[in-house]
Amino acid sequence: TNFTISSPANAVIGRYNLTLQVTSGNRIFSRFLGQFVMLFNPWCPGDDVYMANENERQEYVLNENGIIFVGNAKYIEARGWYYGQFQDPLLNICLTMLDLSLYYRQDPAIDVSRRGDPKYVGRVISSMINGNDNDNGVLLGKWQGSFHSHENPSRWDGSVVILQKWCQDNYKPVQYGQCWVFAGVMCTVLRCLGIPTRLISNFNSAHDVDRNLSIDKYYDSSGKSLNIGKDSTWDYHVWNESWFIRRDLGTSYNGWQVLDATPQEQSK
Repeated sequence: TNFTISSPANAVIGRYNLTLQVTSGNRIFSRFLGQFVMLFNPWCPGDDVYMANENERQEYVLNENGIIFVGNAKYIEARGWYYGQFQDPLLNICLTMLDLSLYYRQDPAIDVSRRGDPKYVGRVISSMINGNDNDNGVLLGKWQGSFHSHENPSRWDGSVVILQKWCQDNYKPVQYGQCWVFAGVMCTVLRCLGIPTRLISNFNSAHDVDRNLSIDKYYDSSGKSLNIGKDSTWDYHVWNESWFIRRDLGTSYNGWQVLDATPQEQSK
């Protein structure tokens, strides 16, 4: 006899055990058939991450290679990056990442129950890509001082070696990362889990900390710059966008959603 099992489009992603149970009269027979992994499915019209265009699915889900733009507005450099989202054992590492998060450790049942929501999973992964908040994250960010005792962020050219090192070092943050490294690794993890993801580079990238919609700089009467405001402007910044619908906000907000794994300020 052949059986076909269909999962709902909003099923929780992760590892599943498959067991066959047969009842005959008062007797029950159980047999473990194996384990399978459920992922988000951009090919399924009912899935929140459904992407209708096949060319876009090829690029934002299946492509293992990409280019990251860095530098400054007058000299933009294109860096090659190997995402490698289908390399062994990355799927297992990505699923373990979910179980290591503070969200899971604080309430495993609620965390797992929300893993059918790409919005929630994206936020958990965004938190786990950096280890600057002491949550066993993948990369430790560093922007100043010497890198001689560990890897200079500019030396990385792909995600696979970073994620493998994180796993081999018992989930101790790999040193060091900066924005494009965080974005490259997060793209790998989200594509591995089935969420269409791309990288965005922005030059003369301003960060408004006090949310007054302006970047404030302070000078004394002689024109000397004062280090008062916390607003900042970087030569460039790189983050991610993932494709899914927003049931919480309405259809006008469906599509590309911003996710940023660079540790700049605390956020949920």
